[in-house]
Amino acid sequence: MTADDDRLIAECLRGRTEAFGELVYRYQDRLYNTVYRLLGNAEDARDVVQEACLHAYQALDAFKHDSQFFTWLYRIAVNTAISWKRKHRSVLSLNTGQADATLEPHDSSESIQPGYAMEQAERERQVQEALNRLSAEHRAVLVLKDMEGEKYEAMAEILQVPIGTIRSRLHRARLELRTLLEQEQQKDQPK
Repeated sequence: MTADDDRLIAECLRGRTEAFGELVYRYQDRLYNTVYRLLGNAEDARDVVQEACLHAYQALDAFKHDSQFFTWLYRIAVNTAISWKRKHRSVLSLNTGQADATLEPHDSSESIQPGYAMEQAERERQVQEALNRLSAEHRAVLVLKDMEGEKYEAMAEILQVPIGTIRSRLHRARLELRTLLEQEQQKDQPK
């Protein structure tokens, strides 16, 4: 924990609520990005981050200082997003899908080709839609590891499960995501 975080927490607990606002401001973009990737909807992500910050504020006196404040807040945000997703489950259909399964080196000239940005945006949309079809637990480990670059230890702390469970979920989630993307790619193949 940074000394500045610790100072702001102490000030907030003494009644200076603006100190908590400073803490949230410091971390809100990272929280939002993660929650957005978990939920796939900007408005829902904003609502969930706000709800998570409210939960954190209300439970600030329970913060034990045995981890960094950001890790504690991140855990609350991820768990809030997972709970929200469970409550608001919807059936999604994947209209299109295409996975770039080749391991060819990236051709830097392709980024200047007409339509490249649209194709890239479409691929990102397809991956996000496939992510949305995964269970909350699988989506969480994929986002934390593959998109946020978290270490296994941090993921275990955030999700409050053993590292072995993290590794197992991550393996199954990657397989499931690959299968979803391959199925959609096959649907799009000319017959």
